[in-house]
Amino acid sequence: VELVEGDLRDGEACRRASVETEVIFHQAALGSVPRSMEDPATSVAVNLGGSAQLFTAARDAGVARVVYASSSSVYGDDDRLPKVEGQEGEPLSPYALSKVMVEDLAAQFERNFGLGCVGLRYFNVYGPRQDPSGPYAAVVPRFFEAARAGTPAVIHGDGGQSRDFTYVGDAVRANLLAAQAPPEACGRPYNVGGGARTTVASLEGLIRDLCGGGPEPTHTQARPGDVRHSLADLTSVSRGLGYRPAVSLRRGLERTRDDFQCGGGNESACV
Repeated sequence: VELVEGDLRDGEACRRASVETEVIFHQAALGSVPRSMEDPATSVAVNLGGSAQLFTAARDAGVARVVYASSSSVYGDDDRLPKVEGQEGEPLSPYALSKVMVEDLAAQFERNFGLGCVGLRYFNVYGPRQDPSGPYAAVVPRFFEAARAGTPAVIHGDGGQSRDFTYVGDAVRANLLAAQAPPEACGRPYNVGGGARTTVASLEGLIRDLCGGGPEPTHTQARPGDVRHSLADLTSVSRGLGYRPAVSLRRGLERTRDDFQCGGGNESACV
């Protein structure tokens, strides 16, 4: 194993990492909708500019395929459920816009240079070792950290917003399927979800229950740029890549709870 450390925007680092490589899994990005609202220029520079550097290096090195991370945020203000590829609305944040542009850029490299590109639109990936610290941490690790500390979790808005939470193991499996899929699967993005919709308030209650209880959550104002509801249609990814989620939300949260060591629970309750 060779570890190459560098900024995604550094073309030379991308070239070093692409030499004698058959498949690239492009997971690098500057995440978080709120962060992109505060600093749009950096989010676009990293996500779009960095992807341009990597796609160029992959083309020049003769890489056969790039599997790249996109996001469910590309569906923007389209309120139809479930979210179906080809039914995108207007992006609601610079982060979402940067992911739309990365998808368009990948299509250009596929069309003009023959670089096989497969995009994966992740829907709220969570799991063990996810960092709960910092202002841009995702909701699942933040709720677990609050439960472990015995403090009230913080919910932005009324908690009625819903998400399709995807266990990290399923996201990894989607990447491997994309790398092995036939050539006709390239040239487009696919939804990668958990296959069910859960409100943020219900998620918080489930995590609190798995950790043995705790104080009721507090609520703050809703965050600008956040979509209200999200649920992945998995028809295309099932047909194109053979992907179906294998880990239910409860089982995935139990595995995540064990990593946070925030309480007991009944393992026989796994579904």
